[in-house]
Amino acid sequence: MKIYTKTGDTGETGLLNGRRVTKDSLRVEAYGEVDELNAAVGLARSAIPDLQIAGLLIEIQKDLLSMGAQLADPDFAEKNRSEKFYIPETRIQSLEKTIDEWEKELPPLRKFILPGGSQAGASIHLARTICRRAERQVVQLGRQEKFSPQLIVYLNRLSDFLFVLARYINHKSGSPEIPW
Repeated sequence: MKIYTKTGDTGETGLLNGRRVTKDSLRVEAYGEVDELNAAVGLARSAIPDLQIAGLLIEIQKDLLSMGAQLADPDFAEKNRSEKFYIPETRIQSLEKTIDEWEKELPPLRKFILPGGSQAGASIHLARTICRRAERQVVQLGRQEKFSPQLIVYLNRLSDFLFVLARYINHKSGSPEIPW
């Protein structure tokens, strides 16, 4: 399979159902934002030596690929796909459980903090902001087209997870939080 097909040279791309749309359509923007988020999580993962946290981030990256596939196929709900294309409710619950565990080890947050800290923590903060942008784009798409509302819930919870993860990593590395 060739990486370049030249079918997008006119500013259009093909969705998974075969329909062609412009590359700036809301649907393409939404799964493009999710793809960017996935890359940012991968970049952050490369700066995290903790294998358990890296493993959590790999699972998140898989979830994001599943989400991208759902967003790239307007007919997704009508098809019988394998399990890897779905994000089960248990994944959201797992994010919440991990957030709760990490927050027990963190000092209470009484002020806004500046994103940053260690290289790994700053990378996670950046991924969090990309996650919020992806969430806004998916919400916008949801006003026009149908897809699982769980995608928005997952992105919302993921941004919370990434915020707490950045704080947790910075706390563990001794990188102070700078209040605003």
